[in-house]
Amino acid sequence: MDEIKVASLEDLGWGGYFKNEHSIARVVAEYREAYRVRSINGEFLAKITGKQLFLATKREDYPAVGDFVVIDEMSGKKAVIREVLPRKTWLKKKYSDKEENQLIATNIDAAFIVGSPDKDYSLNRFERYLVIAKDGGIKPVLIINKTDLLSEAELRAKISEIKERFGEVDILLTSTVTELGLGELEKYILRGKTYCFLGSSGVGKSTLINKLLGKNEIKTMEISETSGRGKHTTSTREMYFLKNGGIVIDNPGTREVGTGDSVRGMENVFDEIRLLSQNCRFSDCTHTNEPNCAIITAVESGSLDKDKYANFLKLRKESEFYKMSELDRRAKDRKFGKFVKKAKNELEMY
Repeated sequence: MDEIKVASLEDLGWGGYFKNEHSIARVVAEYREAYRVRSINGEFLAKITGKQLFLATKREDYPAVGDFVVIDEMSGKKAVIREVLPRKTWLKKKYSDKEENQLIATNIDAAFIVGSPDKDYSLNRFERYLVIAKDGGIKPVLIINKTDLLSEAELRAKISEIKERFGEVDILLTSTVTELGLGELEKYILRGKTYCFLGSSGVGKSTLINKLLGKNEIKTMEISETSGRGKHTTSTREMYFLKNGGIVIDNPGTREVGTGDSVRGMENVFDEIRLLSQNCRFSDCTHTNEPNCAIITAVESGSLDKDKYANFLKLRKESEFYKMSELDRRAKDRKFGKFVKKAKNELEMY
């Protein structure tokens, strides 16, 4: 990648939220046991200290793409990460085969949630991404990509569906074939602000970023005729600096979008349901089969979208399951701690 000149910390996305420090860099890529960081002095291959490695108990204790870090710059373009500075915003998601939330990226101003009109297009999927974005304090922006595959009538119908389901969320329409909306997308991205691209594999996230960069920096391959998805997708998270001063992060596509314990995101995305619940007969109403449930009444009358209601129940169940497993895990940790303490005491007796 041709290096865009970084003359100040503001060019790295530094804002007033952060305490000013010397030797500040930003994590621009993450590898196995190493990170690529960028400061006003250039790019460095960095590792965390042994102490940080020893003290880390979960994924969120490690640096992530987007983090601002305090580093010691060394010869040979190498560096040591001494400290991860407080995160302003974050993106996390839950994988079904892992117990803890997975940190995707941090210090993001807006998340571009990309969908394309193939068989994976789903308002429920959009809703999941909206939850994890709002849970981390990030503004969501929906992008319908590959609009060249739709007729004008089909496109209007999808926009109408989105507005009816999600209200006043920003919507961008793009096509890398006809170049529809690419200028509008570029104008949306402001100097010194950071934007993250989210979406399933093959929806065109990397291709959109290549268009913004003005070159094929991110390698992609043609779409499979049988599956309709990209044959090659991004495998690592990486940050790119645009000529207009904006900053974008490309993310690996995924078919699985778990929301974990995204309480704040759930409350924001399903605010209509939260307000309706205040009129339920029972304060602990589950909104499934209780009498005089305001939410069920709204669904039956048609004033609340039944698909939104169904997705709310599904995401709430996931959140409750995650919290339950988290409590179980803490109980096991306490039990193991007592076992270790007892074993140490018994050993001291000999």
